[in-house]
Amino acid sequence: MTPAAPTSSDPTVQTATPGAPDPDCLFCRIVAGDVGSRQVYADDHAVAFLDVAPWQPGHTLVVSRRHVPDLVSGSPVLAEVAPAVDAVARLLADRLAPDGFNVLSSAGAVAGQTVFHTHLHVVPRYAAAPGLAGLVDHAPTSDAELDAVWARLRSRA
Repeated sequence: MTPAAPTSSDPTVQTATPGAPDPDCLFCRIVAGDVGSRQVYADDHAVAFLDVAPWQPGHTLVVSRRHVPDLVSGSPVLAEVAPAVDAVARLLADRLAPDGFNVLSSAGAVAGQTVFHTHLHVVPRYAAAPGLAGLVDHAPTSDAELDAVWARLRSRA
């Protein structure tokens, strides 16, 4: 029996060509347009879309167009996606008027990373749930709630 080929779910394995799309990676498929998303921003280096399980209203993922497992594996990617993080935070600030933000990225399974493709969470924060203890709201979010936030972000304000 031939062992199964490693996939992007194995954080220790990189694609054959560093930075090349990984057909098993959800974020590569979203970047390619093969999987739908509620996209709010895109440039030559990154794509940003609403998280389907947001910690707070407006929680957005900024994803590298290149498949790099995380911020400390493979070739450096943070400088490439930083302008997108900035643009997304400013968009969220303008359209959602949060009281603050958290920007974070997990590197490795032990840090909580579940999709092994570089991405940063841009999480608007609101006075009703301050501090790191209030960062993650585990209550499910409906498609209607996600669509309402998405519509606000796409409007011309």
